[in-house]
Amino acid sequence: MYIRVNVKQMGKRRQTIKERLCEIAGCPGTVRELILAVVASEVEAYNQRLKDAGESLKEDAAPREDGLLKYLTREEIGDQAQTGKISFGALYGEKEADQEEAAANALQSFEDGIYRIFLDGKPLETLDEQISVTEETVFTFVRLVMLAGRMW
Repeated sequence: MYIRVNVKQMGKRRQTIKERLCEIAGCPGTVRELILAVVASEVEAYNQRLKDAGESLKEDAAPREDGLLKYLTREEIGDQAQTGKISFGALYGEKEADQEEAAANALQSFEDGIYRIFLDGKPLETLDEQISVTEETVFTFVRLVMLAGRMW
């Protein structure tokens, strides 16, 4: 099943939120099932990107199909500088993500309020909350950032 997810484009000059499709297994009936399905999908995608990057490093030094060298434009550098990190998007880690560990972390983070999930603009409060997912349903995941300083 495909779900629609709002994604904030970090560091872009025009602060936009774009919608993208995320393929998940099954149709989630609770927030917990949604989180587990999205985590499984993202871990699989990450591990595949890592595998593809590793295979491209194993190839000999022949030019790539497009024949172009990797470079960043001034605009891309400016956009990435706003997030605090400028990179070519390379994956430097060699370790594949563990789905069980990522799922446990995602569930704990939701319970601890590290991020929120909205279903068509309505906040989802608990892991066992029942949800109804259709092709028109839009999910928004918002990572909350703690401010530095005193709480009192």
